Amino acid sequence: MTYRTTPARPFPLPLRMVSLLATGVLATGAQAAQCPSGDVAEADAWALQSRILSVDSHIDIGEHYATSKLDPGGFTTAQNDLPKMRAGGLSAAFLIVFTPQGTLDEAGFGRARAFAEDKYQAIMRLVRAYPAQVGLATTPGEVRALHAQGRRAVLLGMENAYPLGNRIEDVALWAKRGVRYVGLTHLGHNQFGGSSNPDRKLGDAPDDPGLTDAGKALVQALNANGIMVDVSHVGRRTMLEATRLSRAPVIASHSGARAVRDNLRNLDDEQLDAIRDSGGVAQMVAYRDYVAEIDPAIRKGVGELAATYLSKGWLEATPEQLAAFKAGVLDLRQKYPDVTVAQFVDHIDYAVRRIGIGHVGISSDFDGGGGVQGWDDAAQTANVTRELMRRCYTEKQIAALWGGNLLRVMGEVEALAR
Repeated sequence: MTYRTTPARPFPLPLRMVSLLATGVLATGAQAAQCPSGDVAEADAWALQSRILSVDSHIDIGEHYATSKLDPGGFTTAQNDLPKMRAGGLSAAFLIVFTPQGTLDEAGFGRARAFAEDKYQAIMRLVRAYPAQVGLATTPGEVRALHAQGRRAVLLGMENAYPLGNRIEDVALWAKRGVRYVGLTHLGHNQFGGSSNPDRKLGDAPDDPGLTDAGKALVQALNANGIMVDVSHVGRRTMLEATRLSRAPVIASHSGARAVRDNLRNLDDEQLDAIRDSGGVAQMVAYRDYVAEIDPAIRKGVGELAATYLSKGWLEATPEQLAAFKAGVLDLRQKYPDVTVAQFVDHIDYAVRRIGIGHVGISSDFDGGGGVQGWDDAAQTANVTRELMRRCYTEKQIAALWGGNLLRVMGEVEALAR
């Protein structure tokens, strides 16, 4: 998917231990003693990864998911499947009930409900097909129990509240099914509020109209049903209004820091502060275009590949067209400088300095456009931990970033609903 961006703001790379000590990320001599004198060995990173519970807060699923055409029980061409999760030490993932934005009428709502239902049923097929390897989790306690059993935990997130249509009462249905966060919007304004990326083809105004009356009712219904309000993809005005209205902590399930990369999808300092003040968590996302400026040769080449293979859009492309497109993109990334996992961790560093380590987390957006060099599929998950170790984060801090903070918020939202 292509997003409009503004030019990147220059941002210096962190100075490892000196920078972290100066900003309070490392506050004690004991923490400083854990900072490696040289590079971190892969074996040491894996050892730490295997000790912690790690949660990726946003992973999409492909067409024909959990069928013979795309069986996540084995190694696939997707960025995430069960073997890759095991290989990378990823304990849990929010799999996404995603719906693209369409028209705001009953016909559009009907199509959206059918699309969302298809995604939900696909995820349920995975859970039913591999009960010895994976389980559905709806509470932090269930995530921890599955982790203790050596099984992967699947959690449900809804990206775009559009399929709710005008039926706010359906929030209770999705809560019962296990959805634990709902993103208010996606690409394009909807019946609940403004998007960070208006869709001109749908007739969207360029400005964020703010949270609508239906949007206010939705936030209240999410609070009442123990579902986290997700403000990723949400326009700035709508996001701030929703955060102020929510009586429970809010999350950004997959966003970056706009001070590091000036992209419409990223969060500026006021937005980061608002998430912190709500008690919530901002999950930094490893999505190349949100992390750093894409090399011009790669951007040009990807555009040409898209024109050749994706002329009718990603969702309408054949498997052969998608394969050719992906192969071409991989070739470009091998020829020209790519966005790296170190640049991704720059966003984590910035967010930690700005709002505190208790309000920051990690997400990939795998199979939805996400990934960076070094963390381009779930099998490479420990590379993120390795980069955090290089920057002197302690095991306790890494565990907080890798899911401890998000599970805390999930539990608090659940408790406030009672």
